[in-house]
Amino acid sequence: MAESKDAMETTALQAPVTLERRVKGDLEPSLPKPCKSGQSAGGVGTAHPEGTVDHHRHCNRSVLQQHVAFFDRDGNGIIYPWETYEGSRAIGFNPVLSLLIAVFVNATMSYSTLPGWIPSPLLPIYISNVHRGKHGSDSASYDTEGRFLPVNFESIFSKYARTAPDKLTLAELWSMTEGNRNTWDFFGWVASKLEWGVLYLLARDPDGFLPKEAVRRCFDGSLFEYCEERRAAAYKMG
Repeated sequence: MAESKDAMETTALQAPVTLERRVKGDLEPSLPKPCKSGQSAGGVGTAHPEGTVDHHRHCNRSVLQQHVAFFDRDGNGIIYPWETYEGSRAIGFNPVLSLLIAVFVNATMSYSTLPGWIPSPLLPIYISNVHRGKHGSDSASYDTEGRFLPVNFESIFSKYARTAPDKLTLAELWSMTEGNRNTWDFFGWVASKLEWGVLYLLARDPDGFLPKEAVRRCFDGSLFEYCEERRAAAYKMG
C-alpha cells in the first residue's frame, strides 16, 4: 500500500467533500500559531496577525465578548433588549429590523448567560457568560470559551470563496452555512443563516460581495464601532 507523501495532507480521495472544500495547507508564514485560540487582541487573520489594534476597545475580554460588547450601551456588562435595539440602529439598520434583531437575540441568548437558574423577564445578556450562548452549526471561529481560532476563520474563505479569494457571494454564504450544519441542530441551522444574512446586509460591498476584512472585524466587534462612527460622521456632514 502506497504511503501518503504528506501526513498533514488536507484532502482524501475517498472523501470528495475534502476536495470540494479545500483548506489552506500552511498558515504559519502569516500566523505563527494559527491553531492557537486568540484572546484579547481581537480577530486575528493572515492580513492582520496582530488583530485589531487601532480604535478598538479590547478591555481584556475574549473575542466573543468583544463581539457583543458594542451593544452594551451603558457599559455595565449586561445587554438588555433596548440596548440591542439601540446598537442595531446605531450601525444603520431600520427600526423594524432592529426590533426583530433585539427580540431574537435577547430571547434566545438571555437564559443561557444568566448567573442563576431563575429566568428574567427583562431578557438580559450577561457578557461575562456570553460563551454559554454559543450555538452549533457555526463556523467554529470561536471556541467554547469564546476565544478566536484563526485557522477556522481562514478556512471559511479557503473552503467557500470560489469567486474571489477574500470575498464571499450570497450563494457562497449559503453554501458555507449548509456545510457547517450539525445533525438535528435545527436552532443552529436557523441562527447561523440569520446571523450571516444580517452581516451580509450590513457589510456587503457595492458588487454584492461580503469582504473578508468585514467578517474578521465582525468577529471582534470592531466592525460595529466602524459603522457607528461612519454613520455619525455622515450625519454631521449632511
